[in-house]
Amino acid sequence: MKPNLLSILLLLLIVSCQPSKESSEEKWLSNASPSEQGFSSTFETELDNYIQTAINDTIIPGGTFLIARNGRIVYHKSYGEIAGTNIKNEGIYRIASMTKAITSVSIMQLVEQGKINLDDPVYEYIPAFKNQVVLDQFNSSDSTYTTLPVDKPVTIRNLMTHTSGIVYGSFNPGKIMAVYDQFDMNVGFTHPTWSTEKWINRLAEVPLAHQPGARFSYGLNMDVMGRIIEVVSGQKLNTYFKEHIFDVIGMEDTYFYLPESKHDRLVPLAQKINGTFMSTDQLGMSALTDYPKQGPRDFFAGGAGLSSTALDYARFIQTLVEGGGDLLGSEAMAEMTKDQLPLVINDYENYPKGPDGSFALGFQLYQDKPTKKSPKSPGTYE
Repeated sequence: MKPNLLSILLLLLIVSCQPSKESSEEKWLSNASPSEQGFSSTFETELDNYIQTAINDTIIPGGTFLIARNGRIVYHKSYGEIAGTNIKNEGIYRIASMTKAITSVSIMQLVEQGKINLDDPVYEYIPAFKNQVVLDQFNSSDSTYTTLPVDKPVTIRNLMTHTSGIVYGSFNPGKIMAVYDQFDMNVGFTHPTWSTEKWINRLAEVPLAHQPGARFSYGLNMDVMGRIIEVVSGQKLNTYFKEHIFDVIGMEDTYFYLPESKHDRLVPLAQKINGTFMSTDQLGMSALTDYPKQGPRDFFAGGAGLSSTALDYARFIQTLVEGGGDLLGSEAMAEMTKDQLPLVINDYENYPKGPDGSFALGFQLYQDKPTKKSPKSPGTYE
């Protein structure tokens, strides 16, 4: 979920899609000079200047920037400040939709273990999804609406490809947002009183924006998947992530809710007001400021709820770049990163194909070189 507020820019780039032939456990994500990894002698200076110019021009307030190639870190620096707080490499960021990738890998672990089938109906795991309906007519004068029955049930694969009809209400002004507001569903990070179970059961009552498989619609799908992980594993989502992802690859600073000892490392959110970046503390926006320091600690948003550091997330990305490592086997990785839309779009032959990518399981997929100016290569997934 992309917040409307301008957050600190967190840039995490894995430049090579191939593991280094020289990499070893001792060298994995250790520092290396840019020249050792094939960068030009002016690379570091040029990037320093580029970032500083963006700060000087108030395009960004600052950020943490990490670039790795062949499993070695060639650039890891932080710039800028928010409300007098200097941004440091160990800063913890609210990573929002970058949470989705971790949820996707967790689901594929359960698929790999035979505990989930991608084409299972969601209601087999969460009965509240048994009798879903689709939004039909909407009366803007009184916000009443009519619905239609679904043509077919939403599946796990629909959720992971954002083709279920579950959307972000806040991203769809008009009738969709109005309906989501009626169910108090324009949330995505935390809730003061709800548990994940209550949230997702309530989401099941919201009419779908369209029939399952009709089209791609970005939304709260991975949050439903987070609840399915809880149901299948018997663990709360934070516990599952810690035991099966974070502890496995050494992600020591990634949480849904920060321990008090790490509160001071949370990088403030910022918004530009009259040409100056101000923190949400200064703006009195406590709902955003308090999370993830405070919350019910029983609400875990698999689509947007995590906070992490650049280095922690680089560990996760590098594990995927190197074929899944200790997280996923090769078959699960191959399935997760292949084009899925032909399998889920009802009329794929006549479906408008985007020039800049398709969708895999939880990841956008670039099969061809993007038409726009972009560093992405064919095969990139993000």
